[in-house]
Amino acid sequence: MKKLFAITFLVVLLIVSSMTVMAQDAKVLKLSHLNPQQPKEVATAAMAEVFKSMVESGTNGNIVVELYPNGVLGNERESMEQVQNNVTQSYIASGGGMATFYPKFSIVNIPFSITNYSVAYEVYDGEFGQEMAADIEEETGFKVLGFGESGGFFQLSNSERPIRTPEDMEGLKFRTMTIPIHMEFMRSLGAAPTPIAWAELYTALQTGVVDGQHNPVPIIKIGKLEEVQDYLTLTNHMYTPYVWVLNPDFYASLSENEKSIIEEAARVANLAGRGVNRLIEASDEGLPYLTEEMEVYKPTAEEMQMFKDQAIPASMKFIEEEYGEEGAEFAESYLNAIEEAQEKLGLN
Repeated sequence: MKKLFAITFLVVLLIVSSMTVMAQDAKVLKLSHLNPQQPKEVATAAMAEVFKSMVESGTNGNIVVELYPNGVLGNERESMEQVQNNVTQSYIASGGGMATFYPKFSIVNIPFSITNYSVAYEVYDGEFGQEMAADIEEETGFKVLGFGESGGFFQLSNSERPIRTPEDMEGLKFRTMTIPIHMEFMRSLGAAPTPIAWAELYTALQTGVVDGQHNPVPIIKIGKLEEVQDYLTLTNHMYTPYVWVLNPDFYASLSENEKSIIEEAARVANLAGRGVNRLIEASDEGLPYLTEEMEVYKPTAEEMQMFKDQAIPASMKFIEEEYGEEGAEFAESYLNAIEEAQEKLGLN
């Protein structure tokens, strides 16, 4: 009996020791994002949750993914720098966060350039997105896992008056991200652009530091901005993706199989994020909900043309002046990719 007990104890000890060694050998991937970890309500949360599940199961726990949501590790710049320094390994960056490190990202925000979700996915998942990802890696050092969806198409909201034409924008203070072409868009319509961090936006709207802001419907809902905004105008004027970055040294330390698992998990996670956004837009949690809380207006075709006539030429002129020949070539490549996507999808 004592001998049997000794053998059993030894087996248990060996198993525990083996598990301890495996735990010590596991690679830890710390992934942060700025939004609440609510996967059924927030795109970045869904992305993070799906990614964690697929990576950990796919590597049999050899890679452990730790999630740090809601900006608990710092603001956007700090979060990006943490990935650069391998303090954390991955971050789902907003367009504003990426534009700070990769100024050309501003160019893919040409207003009214993408007007269809299928085209957006084709552009960012296809050859143009791959080329931009490679350029980002070369210019900044960040490994790009993909282009996620921040919420869909941008809309205008404010607390002063209904916006039906560009004339209604005159003199209003509008919050933007730190994306130069977003600021130029506001200036072209007569508004005063004011860059404010996402974490400070609700209070800035509540206290009147700014009158309005622009974001997709799911982001307005996440931020509860309907509580401090009275009017919503459905302009669909921009599509600004998230840029999911990874530390290159961490990526280089992975086996080929682990790299493949990471990349596949990111692709599937991006699809999950897009799906969450579409569900929010269509459900009682999205536009139908905001319609009950705000005065919602959809401009006519003629009114939309007024927005386009002011914003598009101003943006193209800004790109030429701000980014020179290189920027003009990048813009041409981007617009060509949109045209090719439309032709491929039979939307021309």
